[in-house]
Amino acid sequence: MTGCIVGWAHTAFGRLEAESVESLVVRVAREALADAGVAAADVDEIVLGHFGSVFSPQEFTASLVLQASPDLRFTRASRVENACATGSAAVHQGLRAIDAKAARIVLVVGVEQMTTTAPDQIGATLLKASYVREEAATEGGFAGIFARIASLYFQKYGDQSDALATIAAKNHKNGVANPYAQMRKDLGYEFCRTESPKNPYVAGPLKRTDCSLVSDGAAALVLADVETALALDKAVAFRSAAHVQDFLPMSARDILKFEGCTEAWRRALAGADLGLGDLSFVETHDCFTIAELIEYEAMGLVPEGHGGRAALDGLTQKDGRLPVNPSGGLKSKGHPIGATGVSMHALAAMQLTGTAGDMQVKDAKLAGIYNMGGTAVANYVSILERIK
Repeated sequence: MTGCIVGWAHTAFGRLEAESVESLVVRVAREALADAGVAAADVDEIVLGHFGSVFSPQEFTASLVLQASPDLRFTRASRVENACATGSAAVHQGLRAIDAKAARIVLVVGVEQMTTTAPDQIGATLLKASYVREEAATEGGFAGIFARIASLYFQKYGDQSDALATIAAKNHKNGVANPYAQMRKDLGYEFCRTESPKNPYVAGPLKRTDCSLVSDGAAALVLADVETALALDKAVAFRSAAHVQDFLPMSARDILKFEGCTEAWRRALAGADLGLGDLSFVETHDCFTIAELIEYEAMGLVPEGHGGRAALDGLTQKDGRLPVNPSGGLKSKGHPIGATGVSMHALAAMQLTGTAGDMQVKDAKLAGIYNMGGTAVANYVSILERIK
């Protein structure tokens, strides 16, 4: 345990046309430093998670964070990218700087502005997070890729439409309590389960309610070493952090197993000396409902082929055995790619400090976070615990 979250900030997610990547970055950087009670002059390193220049006319974005304060000038800053796990890649890079004693305080920012891009261009850009040589021609874009996974899963384990609708309904219900969520509406199981003009099939067996939202937004964290953190107002420690990268082509893997996710969870839980059952809740990467279902199996909550039962039996509801996505997840909250992983960590820290408002999981002590890039290619797991 060498790194802690000592402050955070989070914008609303959604269609933020009055904002820009620059304004979002500057705002959350200032707010996170203020929340931590840390002076800009004391920041040793800045890490920005920002997925795509296609979504922004500004290609070179790391230095935008410096505009949050004149005292950040000359602070080393870098931008990282690892598809939809870009935010967690930034968080983990900040942790490594602290672990290496190359930094005492790190400012991590995640950002994306997607809604100002034309829909067809959004789809084409997201497909670049697949193995372009084999998968870029998939009809339906990235939804088509996960529809393929869903269809294969249905063929092997039976129709899971009821389970997917249960997952979607759960996350939309949870999202009502999240003040940052893009969609704060309890749609209900029947709406999510039924094809309709407002909930059409998007690709294969996946309906609109099975797919996460195109979003704008930003989040930021201030990380510090334990000694520094304990001198500040609050400290949420990383019990462990694991990053596992898998093969890019789906053809090189059993795509129904999310083995990179399994390995990341195995390493993180072993590093924290915990079992999955010790966790109070999990924030997991529900870019599509089929992803959350398979992640139940990959994290070890249920055996392979039983992810649907976890949903249908209520294990992952907010009052279930292991609440999953009490924030509403990507499904309700939105998915501004570079911000997602940072958001997950910020919201988990709120839970552990008892400041999550109506999202609060009762007696939350230990948090698990899983952020995924591509089809379980980039896999990041963090386990958090409050120490002050």
